[in-house]
Amino acid sequence: MTSTINYDEKIPNNVGLSSDRRLQRALEGWQPKFMNWWSEMGPTLEAHDVYLRTAVAVGRAGWAHFDHVKPDEYRWGIFLAERDSDRRIAFGEHKGEPVWQQVPGEYRADLQRLIVIQGDTEPASVEQQRHLGLTAPSLYDLRNLFQVNVEEGRHLWAMVYLLHAYFGKEGREQAEDLLLRNSGNPDSPRILGAFNEETADWLAFYMFTYFTDRDGKYQLGTLKESAFDPLSRTCEFMLKEEAHHMFVGTTGVDRVVMRSAQLIREHDTLEIGPHGGVPLDVIQKYINFHYSVSLDLFGSETSTNAANYYTAGLKGRWQETRRDDDHRLTEDSAFLARPRADGTWVTEELSALVTLNLDLRGEYLADCRTGVRRWNRILEEAGISYRFALPHPGFNRSVGVHGGFAITPDGEIIDERVWRHLEHKWLPTSSDLAFVRSLMQPVHEPGKIASWVAPPINGINGKPFDYEYVHLA
Repeated sequence: MTSTINYDEKIPNNVGLSSDRRLQRALEGWQPKFMNWWSEMGPTLEAHDVYLRTAVAVGRAGWAHFDHVKPDEYRWGIFLAERDSDRRIAFGEHKGEPVWQQVPGEYRADLQRLIVIQGDTEPASVEQQRHLGLTAPSLYDLRNLFQVNVEEGRHLWAMVYLLHAYFGKEGREQAEDLLLRNSGNPDSPRILGAFNEETADWLAFYMFTYFTDRDGKYQLGTLKESAFDPLSRTCEFMLKEEAHHMFVGTTGVDRVVMRSAQLIREHDTLEIGPHGGVPLDVIQKYINFHYSVSLDLFGSETSTNAANYYTAGLKGRWQETRRDDDHRLTEDSAFLARPRADGTWVTEELSALVTLNLDLRGEYLADCRTGVRRWNRILEEAGISYRFALPHPGFNRSVGVHGGFAITPDGEIIDERVWRHLEHKWLPTSSDLAFVRSLMQPVHEPGKIASWVAPPINGINGKPFDYEYVHLA
């Protein structure tokens, strides 16, 4: 494996694909099916070319090249971070042993399952976002949408490579299935619930790339710790690309809040809907929805599967090697707040091994709070007293200890009928969604932007905001 990427081959890669003719033929056989999926389920808006970054190396510096590329000619490929020949397993019962270059037989099914679930999320987000180009608020935003989409497509390639290279016939079949499931399809939906939700407007897109892609960051971070070295190196490079997706979400919400604050000050009212802005309470409802749906992606707070994955060395903790403990956790404990039917909370002390999902969710929650602080700082600097907040982790949950309970954003356990009566205050209503969608008028002229969102402070790769990032077909 090299740090540079070979674009002379039909499938760009830095894994020496041409040296394994059987694998090369199999992936070249999958490639037309991928292109057919992209044609049918990828971006609806046709563009002649888009100013995209393309990975040219896997090192820390100078790894990407920017240029205008036709979206259907983007060179999807297989890129792994460089191998550390001295790397050792950092956790679990195999701690200290050399990492695995092949799949141990006893862990084959579990590793395959982890790769399939991760792989299934990548094309799902493309499918969820396929119509957004039709209502892009600027060419800058349209370019970012295409960039996110082509890289999610490449992340699918990354998982498909692992399935083909290490899991034989079953892996090839699972790779086929990744293209057969579709987001929101009633007969063959995506595996995880959040990836079957509709992303019908750009505020939802910004929230998705902030909250749901941030979940992806933490899931990839746990897989980067894996004792299965090809998976670890694959996820390490994916994290490099994923950072831009979260940037799109963070700065996207920044810009919506900024524009709403401008309109509030200009018209001296929080009721800015009639003036073409997104009211702050509607933004809060979007935060509540996307945050709570994304929390479900972490799974149940207690999980024997997570414990087994950790003990086996398949999936570690976020920044495992920086943790100050024995990295086995057999004697460690954690505390879980559990709702009770009488409307009270009880705190239980449990094994740290079975609460690994809770540990990961805690890292995610702390990260999400940084965004809320950013958005509140914008309001504070504008002299506006309104403040955003993350809802209680039990709010609007379908998975884990909170599933089946009616919990308010403040963490109060209430009757289901009362919750339904108050739900319109906390989650986007049909009229909220219809209003936001009414603002989604496309702006495809260089240097122009829709009235509900502020322009970015900086352009892409040193280019100005009015650069022609996309040439439409």
